[in-house]
Amino acid sequence: MARYKATIAYDGSGFNGYQIQPNGRTVQAEIEKALQKMHKGEHVRITASGRTDTGVHAKGQVIHFDSPLAIEPANYRQALQVMTPLDISFLTLERVSDDFHARFQTKSKEYRYVVKRSEVFDPFSRHFALHYPHPLDLEKMRAGAEVLIGEHDFSSFCSAKTERENKIRTIYEIEIMEIDHETIVLRYKGNGFLYNMVRILTGSLLDVGNNKISVSELKKALEARERTALSSKTVAPQGLYLWKVAYETRETM
Repeated sequence: MARYKATIAYDGSGFNGYQIQPNGRTVQAEIEKALQKMHKGEHVRITASGRTDTGVHAKGQVIHFDSPLAIEPANYRQALQVMTPLDISFLTLERVSDDFHARFQTKSKEYRYVVKRSEVFDPFSRHFALHYPHPLDLEKMRAGAEVLIGEHDFSSFCSAKTERENKIRTIYEIEIMEIDHETIVLRYKGNGFLYNMVRILTGSLLDVGNNKISVSELKKALEARERTALSSKTVAPQGLYLWKVAYETRETM
């Protein structure tokens, strides 16, 4: 039995999220279906760095699984690419040590959120970016981002449905990137993120940029540690990408 690590990308617009659901198409189910065919009906469970919600994309999701098949990693990657749908891509696949764990050994995660500022709605980007045709002061957004960087209790910036009791997380970086005159990208890097946290952070920073809330009000909401302290909405999922996952140690065999 050997353990394999794969980095995958997927277009989340056609999935009911990453994790297997009783009803609905998911990334995990499609990959496990392909592995089951390769293993002649034997179910192979995959483990991811974390789950993504309905409509959320991934550029660098990481999974691991165990397999008894003696196949070269390059051939394994190619076989899985052929056997999975076209909205999933296997970017890399490699043999790793048996104690590697895609979820528990994460050092940091990077998410990016894409915002289209064009006045006219673009139907071709509707699954991949948030249409936001409103004025934005990017310098105010950057000032708001500074408030959020560091170790904090992010209870005010996660869904009320969040099950975890410990809501302390560390954000290492928040970057507001102006790609062109129509597109901005909000880049978040941290040691972990709570349920809907990136989408709520994005909604809050957009509100700061649009003068709906001030930087001081954002700071007060953070200190309140209560979702009701913040009026900002959870922005739509289609602009969100799990961009990169980093690990503590060198796990390749």
